[in-house]
Amino acid sequence: MAVSNDVLIPLLAIVTIVLVAAFAIWQRGRVAQSKHDPRRSSFVQTHGEAPRENRPGTEH
Repeated sequence: MAVSNDVLIPLLAIVTIVLVAAFAIWQRGRVAQSKHDPRRSSFVQTHGEAPRENRPGTEH
């Protein structure tokens, strides 16, 4: 069974996009689980506002 390039190239492009999206979602889930917080990052939530306080033990 031979598959022409007219079908193969778009199919590979779609499969690649789906795999990258699935990998990104999986990694996002791992980060949320490790932070014990499914919300978005502090940067996205507070962009444009005053910076958040340093975490304990990170003062320089």
